[in-house]
Amino acid sequence: MTAHQDDTPAPPVTDTAPPPSRPGLGLIADIGGTNARFALVDDSGATLSPRTLLCADYDGPAEAAEAYLREIEAREPVARGAFCAACPVLGDRVKLTNNSWDFSVDAVRRRLKLDRLEVVNDFVANALAVPHLGADDRVRVGGGPAVERLPVAVLGPGTGLGVALLVPLGGGKVMPVATEGGHVTVPARTPREAEVLGVLRRRFDHVSAERVISGSGLVNVYQAVCGLEGAAPDTDDPAELGRRAAAGEDPLAREALELMFAMLGTVAGNLALSSGALGGVAVMGGIVPRYLDLFQAGPFREAFEAKGRFRAYMRGIPVDVVTHPYPAFVGLAGLVRG
Repeated sequence: MTAHQDDTPAPPVTDTAPPPSRPGLGLIADIGGTNARFALVDDSGATLSPRTLLCADYDGPAEAAEAYLREIEAREPVARGAFCAACPVLGDRVKLTNNSWDFSVDAVRRRLKLDRLEVVNDFVANALAVPHLGADDRVRVGGGPAVERLPVAVLGPGTGLGVALLVPLGGGKVMPVATEGGHVTVPARTPREAEVLGVLRRRFDHVSAERVISGSGLVNVYQAVCGLEGAAPDTDDPAELGRRAAAGEDPLAREALELMFAMLGTVAGNLALSSGALGGVAVMGGIVPRYLDLFQAGPFREAFEAKGRFRAYMRGIPVDVVTHPYPAFVGLAGLVRG
């Protein structure tokens, strides 16, 4: 879910500063590698008229936002915006990792006639949602109670693998920290994982976590497992692989999904250890909630806790799978109203 931006400086902004915000609705967007999800936010913080658009159908977020606003026939003025994007957000220029969108934040703001537009990394928005999610929005997968005032680690596979931290600052304030943790080198915990990663290393050289823990990562793992078993892979559709695994129709698809969950456990455990995330781990993204039963019964928690002398330390860290359909919207609603 991440990309490296080039070193070309962003062009200077020459227009005058935007005027103070007018009364009106907020426009929020969660922009991923495949879909851009839009909604409006009213003064109470409620999200209205959510829609999902295919990124491939539009040249960029401004065109997609215009299409969204036409579709819902917004009758109140839209004055502010908060978008999140699946890539590093380091300045005015934003380049998506897993699609071709490359845009200037200020140019989008001016085209949409917004008083202000804030763009953040997608997992910053997801992390900001965590304190506002209720018991019905999450499912606990092991661990004890969260330790208050300590960091929360947030990660999740979808089109890519997003990773962020949420750091308490005291007084009810929190600081989200965007990371590029999806691109850490993924380790092997078992001989079978070593075999699979060996196959992928010959293909990719560097095998990042995202190469095995994402939609395309599931396909990569499945193809490697097929190669090790002397079988011919017959699909490159991650949704189809997940369906077969869940239905018990394809042992190799089932093994690939379980290997992906195991490696997610290893990566999540490493993140929790490295960041001191005794406040807990939140697993998000589109894949894990879809296969929640398999995830809970699978090797994730064992891999998460398998840290040798620190197994007892890991055993106490709670992991929640976030089942809210639009957690980024929860975080963005706060940003657009701030």
